[in-house]
Amino acid sequence: MNITRLTRTYRSARRLQQIINVFLRYGFGQIIDQVHLGRYIPFKKRLKSFGIWPTLKGPSVPERLRMAFAELGPTFIKLAQILSSRPDLITTQFADEFKKLQDEVPPFSAVEAKRIIQEDIKLPVDRIFRYFDDVPIAAASIAQVHRAELIDGSQVVAKIQRPNIRDQIESDINILTTIARLLDKYVPESRFFNPIGIVEEFSKTVRKEMDFVEEARNCCRFRKNFEHNLDVYIPKIYAEFVTERVIVMEMVEGVRIDNITAIEEMGLDRKEIAKIGVDAYFKQILEDGFFHADPHPGNILVMPTGMIAFLDFGIVGRVSDELKETMADTFLALIHRDFDRLIDQYIELGIVPEHVDIDAFRKDFKADLRDLLEPLYGLTLQEINFAQYLDTITHLAIKHNLKIPSDLLLINKAMLILENIGLQLDPDFDFIAAAEPYATRIIRKRISPTRLYDRARKNILEIGDFAFLFPRQIKQLIKKVLKDDIQVKMFHVNLPEFIKDMDRSSNRIAFAMIVSAMIVSSAIMHATGVRPTIFGISILGLSAFVLAFLLGIWLIISIIRSGRL
Repeated sequence: MNITRLTRTYRSARRLQQIINVFLRYGFGQIIDQVHLGRYIPFKKRLKSFGIWPTLKGPSVPERLRMAFAELGPTFIKLAQILSSRPDLITTQFADEFKKLQDEVPPFSAVEAKRIIQEDIKLPVDRIFRYFDDVPIAAASIAQVHRAELIDGSQVVAKIQRPNIRDQIESDINILTTIARLLDKYVPESRFFNPIGIVEEFSKTVRKEMDFVEEARNCCRFRKNFEHNLDVYIPKIYAEFVTERVIVMEMVEGVRIDNITAIEEMGLDRKEIAKIGVDAYFKQILEDGFFHADPHPGNILVMPTGMIAFLDFGIVGRVSDELKETMADTFLALIHRDFDRLIDQYIELGIVPEHVDIDAFRKDFKADLRDLLEPLYGLTLQEINFAQYLDTITHLAIKHNLKIPSDLLLINKAMLILENIGLQLDPDFDFIAAAEPYATRIIRKRISPTRLYDRARKNILEIGDFAFLFPRQIKQLIKKVLKDDIQVKMFHVNLPEFIKDMDRSSNRIAFAMIVSAMIVSSAIMHATGVRPTIFGISILGLSAFVLAFLLGIWLIISIIRSGRL
């Protein structure tokens, strides 16, 4: 049903055919057969392979998948980039390979960019800008950026979405959703990677990134959070020139935060820049609960005044008050080497599955944490390999079947990027110690009288609700027991699919037996000379043989196309 709905339009059908052909070229034919998409493989290729797809020699599976994604364009490149920060979902081998994919796409024409601006803002370009640079200063898979000057003389940049990119991505998301469901249904081993969850998270992220109105709101929120901060600058948004496909913001002059030579030439203190950057992130995560989730060096500039400026607010993360408190407890447990408390925080985060034996988990996980963390204490940032540390933490999560929340992984990704920047700016910077003041502030706030009163009041209300509802629910349960009205619903996993496969197999066997019977009866009629005859051959026997032959060819073709040869 999903495939039929998906291929109703010519464009979707052509795109699905293209995706299948690319995956075939990179050696994923067997998976295409497994998910019942074999009918979309050209008949010549299927007849040539006869259902047996060779495994390509040379590149590994992650390398081949990365090359296939690169060839399939912006949607798949963006998917790989997002997945590169989720090694808990796809394993570190795939994540490391996907990190190699970059937005290396040619820019679209300035004429097209101006047309989109005029369509969305409803004004001629020359009534918006005094000057508009036709050569973009950056081009990515979703949008490109042009330097410009407003009529009032303000220096700005205009970010314009690629033409038709929204339709293309929506079409690809529909195809990816269908493929994910087929993988979950027909390839049980793929459930370890949770393909449906991956596509859902990707679609949510990329749709937000394509909505420039949402990005403008994010920028304004950051600007408000840092309005009294003299070390961090957030560019101004020109709200009258913001649409879903266009955003105009203040031009910020500065150099990339990883351009050490330029920073030194401006006479700025590298250690101070490192401190400002890390402090800004701990403020975002542990105080504001709203952080920039894509802090690669191109999105953080160092201004000549010594301030740092953040750019590109399409991807952000949010941290609830409960998560902030748990993270603060985690930081303090790390600092004080309290492994029991650290494990309590993991349980509090809800990343430990309910079916896990908590006592056994606590014992095993504590031993692993001790082996991992003990050597790190007392080391400087230069001596700690945070990439290896986060990689090890991820392996521990996979080993113990932990489910890490996506916001925590966004935080890990941000910290990993900051670690790379910090190594260049100030190798002696103590990363963990910098978090202690923020964590301590959160703990103090949690035990303040006001907060204790609010929590006590909330707990009392919940107890009251429970005391009111519990007798009524028990009464309803007893009534159902007395009436024998208790129903137990049972569902056998994959039983409907198994029944369908059995029906299909039995139908084919019956069909083959009918064909065989027709051939045998044809031979008998020919041997006994059943009339009428032509050239000594029974016409009825010949007719039965031809019909059986055609039906046999039809059966063989249907088996080959089904991919169940």
